[in-house]
Amino acid sequence: MDDGVSQEDYPEGFPGQRLRVLPRPVVDQARQRALTGPLLVTDAGFFPKARHHSKSRRSCAEHIVILCTQGEGEVTLDGTNHRVRAGEVVVLPAGRPHRYHADPEVPWTIWWVHVTGTRADALIAALRATPQQPVFRVAEVTRVSALVDSILRRLETDETMTSLVAASGAAWHLLTALVADGRPLTRLGSRQDPVADVIAHIQTNVSAHLSVPELAALAGWSTSHFSAMFRRATGFGPLEYQTRLRMSTARTLLDTTDRTIASIATEVGYPDSLYFSRQFRRIHQVSPSQYRSREQSAGGQD
Repeated sequence: MDDGVSQEDYPEGFPGQRLRVLPRPVVDQARQRALTGPLLVTDAGFFPKARHHSKSRRSCAEHIVILCTQGEGEVTLDGTNHRVRAGEVVVLPAGRPHRYHADPEVPWTIWWVHVTGTRADALIAALRATPQQPVFRVAEVTRVSALVDSILRRLETDETMTSLVAASGAAWHLLTALVADGRPLTRLGSRQDPVADVIAHIQTNVSAHLSVPELAALAGWSTSHFSAMFRRATGFGPLEYQTRLRMSTARTLLDTTDRTIASIATEVGYPDSLYFSRQFRRIHQVSPSQYRSREQSAGGQD
């Protein structure tokens, strides 16, 4: 277990840093508990603008997940160098030698955790990071940093089992969020992700009916290749994804406004409110009016 930087190397630390490292006896005890044995956070920290930050390990017993929110750094894993920029996560698997350091000109700001446990290997594998490409982008950097902050706050409270269980729960949330939201870098090292860019375009233009050829052109791919890559990333075809996004937006409007169903239908791109209702029922198994009545009955009046 290692905190990523030793106070002997940097006795003053980094201004504003936060750091928690569990003592080995606490780790050994927690690994035997039902709620912390599957996934345990042993170390967590926040290093803002960590100039001169560097670390080299022959091995580490835990998996390390580092989120870069500002600046840049570099990681060496299995002898290959990988640049890490703001908005990216690097995963260093347990048991492998590695080195990393902040860029000397634009030093990174990082949030990081060390995790271990009986389910840690499976969760780390699900991130789709590999020793050959351990870096990937995240769609919502603020959300991910907030989850690491939640872990760190729990560990900063104390080392009771209650705090360790809470930190483990937050770590489950963190890793599964990264599984869902992570975006691979392209093979040639480009920072662009065509599918993520198309998804962002769809989300910005919820009411627009965008054809598959039009979206494929935005990605710069053939229609068939784009459709396959889009389904791999989202689990849906491009048209079905658009429909479900519109229905999600409609559901929010039904929940939070008094607008008519016809007005909401037009807002999400359906001039024909009857067709909108059919699509809504297909997705939610109830009509828009039934959905609104049910939610109002369940929620009561504020």
